[in-house]
Parts: sequence; C-alpha cells; structure tokens
Amino acid sequence: MKNEKFDVEILDTTLRDGVQGVGITFSVRDKIAVAETLDELGVAWIEAGNPGSNPKDLEFFRLASSFKLKNSKLCAFGSTRKKGIKACDDVQLRSLLDAGTEGVTIFGKSWDLHVKEILQVQPEENLLMISETTAFLKSEGRIVIYDAEHFFDGWIANPSYALSTIKAALEAGADRIVLCDTNGGLFPDAIVRAVQEVTKTFPNAVVGIHAHNDCGLALANTIAAVQSGCTHVQGTLAGFGERCGNTALGALIPSLELKLSLRCLPQGNLVRIGELTRTVAEIANVIISDDMPYIGLHAFSHKAGMHVDGIIKNSRSFEHVNPALIGNDRHLLMSEVGGRAAIVERVKKIEPSVTKDNPVIISLAEKLKNLEAEGWAYEGADASFEILTRREFGRYTPHFSIEAYRVMSEHPTGEKILCSYAWVKVLVDEKTEVAAAEGVGPVGALDEALRRALTSFFPGLAKVRLEDYKVRVIDGKEATAARVRVLVESTDGHRKWNTVGVSADIIEASRAAIVDSIEYMLISEAEKGRMKID
Repeated sequence: MKNEKFDVEILDTTLRDGVQGVGITFSVRDKIAVAETLDELGVAWIEAGNPGSNPKDLEFFRLASSFKLKNSKLCAFGSTRKKGIKACDDVQLRSLLDAGTEGVTIFGKSWDLHVKEILQVQPEENLLMISETTAFLKSEGRIVIYDAEHFFDGWIANPSYALSTIKAALEAGADRIVLCDTNGGLFPDAIVRAVQEVTKTFPNAVVGIHAHNDCGLALANTIAAVQSGCTHVQGTLAGFGERCGNTALGALIPSLELKLSLRCLPQGNLVRIGELTRTVAEIANVIISDDMPYIGLHAFSHKAGMHVDGIIKNSRSFEHVNPALIGNDRHLLMSEVGGRAAIVERVKKIEPSVTKDNPVIISLAEKLKNLEAEGWAYEGADASFEILTRREFGRYTPHFSIEAYRVMSEHPTGEKILCSYAWVKVLVDEKTEVAAAEGVGPVGALDEALRRALTSFFPGLAKVRLEDYKVRVIDGKEATAARVRVLVESTDGHRKWNTVGVSADIIEASRAAIVDSIEYMLISEAEKGRMKID
C-alpha cells in the first residue's frame, strides 16, 4: 500500500536512468507497462522521466493521471534552476510541476570540479541554485528528493563543500538526500566513510544511495551504504542504465529482505520479483542474465555431484537461501560430473522408489558419461534426458517412427530468398502418412513437414512450435567433418522444454532433437490423459 512503512524505501529509475542505457528505448505504451509492472511489485517510488527533456516523457505524464497506481508514487526528474534566473521563471522547473506528480527528483552539483568547469558558476551560486530550487518546489507542495550528483567524488576532493551542498538542500526543505556515485568508480570502503559522515553531520536527514556499476560494485556499494545508514535506495529493476548500468534492484532487494531483514516491498511480493523483473526486461527487449543473483535461471542450478548430494541431504549445504522465497526453482543438472544422486532425483519422476544403487541408475550414470564424451549435453536438455531415462527403464514406447525423409535446398542468385523443401514419411500404429513442406532453411522445412504428417494423428501438435535453435561445433579440429550439437527449445504456448541431438550431419542432429521434442510433448499429454490419436 502507498502509505505502508518500509525499512528501506525503493525508488526505481528504469524509466529515467534506465533509458540512458545503450539500446534501451521505450514507447509511451511501454513506459506505462513498465510503471504498472513496478507498481505491481510495490516499489515506493517510480522515477518516470524528465518531462522537460522530450515529448514522450511529457506525453507519459499527461496520461499518468488516467491510471491509478496501487502501491507506488510517481516522481518527475529534473535539474536545479539554471544560473542567473529565478526558480519560478525556470521553464524546466515549471514542466516538473506541470507533470502533476506527488514527488519531484532534482539533481544538483556536489563536486566543485563540476561547479567550476561544467556549470561554470561560483560555488556560492551553485548553493543558491540548490536551495532556491528546493524551496520553490516545496512551496508548490511537492515531496522533494534531492540527488547529490557526483557526491562521493566531490566529498573526496573537497569534503566541506560537498557537505555544504547537502546542507543547502536540507535547510530549504528537501525530504530526501540521495548520495550519488555518478561515475560508478568508488569502492565500498569509501562509500561507508562518506555515508557515515553525512548521517553523523545530518542525523535527522533521510539519506539515500544511487550507485552505478562501472567497477562492478553497484550492489556491494548499495548494501554498504544501507548498512551505514541509508534508508532510501535507487536503482533499476533489471540493472540496465547509463554505461555499465545501475544497481540491479532485482538482485538487491532479496539481499536486503532475506539477509538484512529490511522490508522493502509489500508483504508477500518478494516471491514475484523474478517474474516481474523479466517482464520489465521483455518490454525493454533485453535478456536477463541466467546467472543474475537470486532470480537468474542458473541461480539455483547444481551440477557437481558433491553439490547435488549435499543439496539432496540438506539444501542449506549449497544454497544460501530457499529459492522459493524469490519465486525461483532449484535445478539439478544432468552431466558427467553430476553423480548418481542427481540422476536419482530426476528419475524419481518416473520411478519414485529408485535408489542410487539401482543397477539401471549405475548403468545410466556410465552411459551419461560416455554420451557427454561424444558431445551430448543434457544439462540444458531436460526433455531429452527424460526420454533417455525412460528408454533405460523400459518405460518408453515411441509414438511414431520416421520411415524416410529428404531435405533439399535451392540457392538462387539475385534477390530471391534461399528456399528449402522437406519430404517425410511417418509410421503411426501401422498407418503411414506422407507430408511435404517449404521453409527458409532445411531445418525449418523438416520441422514443418514432420508436424504436418503427425498432426493428422495427434491434433494437439498444432499448438507446438519451435521457439529457439542453437548449433555448436563440438570439435573444430575436424573442420567440415566435425560433429555438431543442436539444442532445440519448443513451446506449446504455456510451457517450454529443451531437447538435444548430436551428429556429424547437422540435419540428422536437428532431426534427433526435433523428434525428442515431439515425443516429449506426446508423453506429457498422454500422462495427463489428454493425448488422442485420430
């Protein structure tokens, strides 16, 4: 709720600092979708842009009054007044007021180098710019968040002047003072010393931190600042922003809540942080790193046999938190280093009573090592591993077989697009079906032809599609005779699964992965009682 009290107040600046990241562009519709997602998560503040800088931000704020946020408050962003004019005459400050937001973030200079060389004003004039801007916005009834730009660099260069800029904002009525590591070049020890001095000098101030990731230390610096007294934190949910990005709130908030017991979000919302971070990333058309702390797909993936054995016996042995607390899942990866304990845990889905001393498990572990030596990789192909397991346990009966197939490609000259053709003959319950298809590439044509042939028997396949396709050369020394590994990701619109194929023939490797993909879907449907053969 908007009036809920938190130990640490979160301001997300995805819509302002985030769009300064390379390749990040939001339409007005995108900005509204991001704001709604952040509100759903429950951050205290959404810094939604600078209405005086571009038409899109101006349009967003115009529309903002028409949608109601449940948890978050909006704030507009801008700078202190220009030199030589009154705050009330500054067009940019008027645009901040016209945005109609409850809060306003303004930034001012804390580093005397910027005052002299960038603003090119006297130090005293800069202090007036800060105080007069703050006082003007407060007189208009706004909550003022003052961002002390380059504060840490300024504090190192001239501590007394940097502190005087903070004093100017506070005495004019600023509600929050945010210390900014704008260049992202500081280490935690310097952050700690500066924050401690600010909180000691201004004991009644609400102090915040805004860190950049240029040394890869934004998370560490932000946590150090909070531990030193900051109760307001700024960042972007997915971590993107100017240059190397901002503090990634998707990774920070779980640490604050789970490690430091500092409440940042409405009760029960932490479990959705991974899901909503990915939503923001999708709107921005960027990919969340699989190894992002807490919420990445690999954050709770275990591969080494000793680790898996420990996890099975006691999850605390190799997991620093319960993945369910942040809505993530544990993944036990199948590989030659995984050991029998990992295999047993995966096989229990098929054979619940199996143990690691079962002869089939022992055989499967050995077979897995041999297959991996040949280039097969099952850690990213769970569906293929399940089919392999079913074969070993005698629990697999193919739903179809490919009696014959042919793939051809045309290589036209000029502007014509490369075109491929595939023909396939399948056998299902002693009935045959022949189908042909055309595709941009040979794999696409084969996939389409196979699905056409099988859909007449299994109508549910119509909703399945190939979503991703990756090829890896296993040993480049063999040149064009090298074996390749093909990974295929498929979806039915609700869930995804991955399969693998290996061969010196890329078409044959693709066929193996596609067949596993279709078989896995048919097995899943059959177990749910939904599969029907026409």
